Amino acid sequence: MMELLIFQTDIKTKKKVKSLKPVLSNHSDIIDWSIDLEDIDNVLRIEATANLSEKEVIDLLQVEGFCIETLPD
Repeated sequence: MMELLIFQTDIKTKKKVKSLKPVLSNHSDIIDWSIDLEDIDNVLRIEATANLSEKEVIDLLQVEGFCIETLPD
């Protein structure tokens, strides 16, 4: 089963998106991901297996130095 995880981030440039590529693309539970740099919340959308929790994604990005939080509906 696949899940869609949506977060608000402080990722504002293509350079920062590029720096995350190896972290997110090589994660075994992440199927696809994108960051909307046009959106005011710089939304990170992740298609993932049911094994991946929001907390894991938040921890992963915080280690890389980014601010990230779950986007409320």
